[in-house]
Amino acid sequence: MSVVARGPDDLHALMGEHLGSSEWVEVTQEEINGFADLTGDHQWIHTDPVRAASGPFGTTIAHGYLTLSLLIPLLEQVLVIENRTSSLNYGLDKVRFPAPVPSGSRVRLTATLGEATDVEAGVQVKVDCVFEVEGQERPACVARAVLRHHFAT
Repeated sequence: MSVVARGPDDLHALMGEHLGSSEWVEVTQEEINGFADLTGDHQWIHTDPVRAASGPFGTTIAHGYLTLSLLIPLLEQVLVIENRTSSLNYGLDKVRFPAPVPSGSRVRLTATLGEATDVEAGVQVKVDCVFEVEGQERPACVARAVLRHHFAT
């Protein structure tokens, strides 16, 4: 179930609140190969299932940045912001990839709204995001996303 913020006041009120978790999504080998094609990162650990079978993880793994690229679509399942005119990815304060995402595994995002600060025509939020891998103890990615949401004045 999504948390709904109808404007700046709601975002401020959510500071420090755990927002919940997204649905689980599978990360397929086809998506990993497509990401490799888009980025030019064809390292064998991602794209060569035969060689990766004898590698450190026993299978191919998703690129860390592929996992990170799921942040916005999964976050939008968790936090719905109404009445905004636009939203921008402003940056990341910290990103770590503590564990791999094996091909064919499922990930989900859990989020906490860490900060909400007024900026011109909107609110900048810092959201603490954790990408869990189904069946794994350690998260695949931990990141603090910085987003700006603008509202009509």
